[in-house]
Amino acid sequence: MARMAHADDFALSRVRPDAQKPWFGIAVQRFGQVSALSQFLLGATLGYSMTFGEAFLALLLGSIILEVIMCIVGIIGQKEGLNTALLARWTGFGEVGASLVGLAIGISLIGWFGIQSAISAESLDALLPGFMPVWAWSLIFGLAVTAIVAYGFKGMQWLANITVPLFLILVGWSIISELTQHDFMELVTGPAPGPTMSVWAGTGIVAGGLIVGAIITADMTRFNRSRADVIKQTVVGVSLGEFVIGLSGVLLAHAAASGNVVAIVTSSVGLIGLIIVITGTLKINDWNLYSSTLGLVNFISTAFGKNLNRVTTTIVLGVVGSILAAVGILGQFSGFLIILGVAFPPIAGIMVAEYFIVKRWRGELDETRASGRLPTTAPRIVPATIIIWAVSAITGYFVTWGIPAVLSLILSMVLYIAAGKLGLVRGVGVAHTSQIEADVTTDTPATASS
Repeated sequence: MARMAHADDFALSRVRPDAQKPWFGIAVQRFGQVSALSQFLLGATLGYSMTFGEAFLALLLGSIILEVIMCIVGIIGQKEGLNTALLARWTGFGEVGASLVGLAIGISLIGWFGIQSAISAESLDALLPGFMPVWAWSLIFGLAVTAIVAYGFKGMQWLANITVPLFLILVGWSIISELTQHDFMELVTGPAPGPTMSVWAGTGIVAGGLIVGAIITADMTRFNRSRADVIKQTVVGVSLGEFVIGLSGVLLAHAAASGNVVAIVTSSVGLIGLIIVITGTLKINDWNLYSSTLGLVNFISTAFGKNLNRVTTTIVLGVVGSILAAVGILGQFSGFLIILGVAFPPIAGIMVAEYFIVKRWRGELDETRASGRLPTTAPRIVPATIIIWAVSAITGYFVTWGIPAVLSLILSMVLYIAAGKLGLVRGVGVAHTSQIEADVTTDTPATASS
């Protein structure tokens, strides 16, 4: 029996038009992706090492980078109805390259999943000191998120509708509680309480903090109904998240003279605030696990010819991420962001350059879009793309001037366009695409074909 694509959230097929959703509900999820405890942590990191003005500029530049990437990649995802790892097959990467993109996304998001779970575990430990070890809290929190994501997109939307408003209440409460005890102008004009950081470095951290979310934005926008919806939800969700949550973290770091986000929240709003923080963190961590699952499903499909069940894969990855949290991945936060900030922008650069300029495989997407099916074949591997991805990421990591994320992004686009003009963008081998049929009449759970 054919697998019903919608029951598996269209992990290996196009999203049908009747399954698309209004932009505002997805915007709530986009805002939930940005408005999490990790954004407080990022804001506190900036605030501890920068003046308010410098932090504002870093957030502005970083947000512009992210929104441009999200809008352009998101529009591609909306038009094609494909998730990132699947879309990459026909936007420069080929089947093998797309599977590597999916694997990279899966690994990075499981890292994020572990970091978020660890932050929440520390919050729970502060809420109930001595009740159980932090590592045990990490496991419990991670497994709770896993259960929600296993339920699918509907469960995640339900969670967003509850946690996002609660998190906004926390932000307002934190600012009012803390600022009434300090002179606002002193916080805005005062020096950084900790070791200084440059605006460029801060911009790189802001971009790195959400760059994977920007690259995988097609996972979300494939459910949008129009390009305008993609732009609206991105600008509203990201701008509010970066500036409301990020600048709140900056101000609170100045007020508390600390970069420890759990200590800041505890000092400003107390234990009830920690409860709201924990529920808010659920919202970002569900997308970490959801998109990681999609990436791994596509990698296994390509590398081993086996279509994994999304729910089963979600559970396995959720357990792995929970273990990472328990063993202390939070201690690698800054280095993790630096690597993400240079490794992932080239993926977007190559996809955009291929889809809009080089168009080596654009025709195949155009021909099959109306039927709702995938192109019958994809290039097995595109060697030039893998080389360009590696060169761009390495250059962004080792070149110290400017903004690394922008450098690696622009370099990948320039190199790919040049390679396309020189005829170097060629697929080696042909991969036949498995068509996953979508049943339009029932929500019965899927059965894998034998």
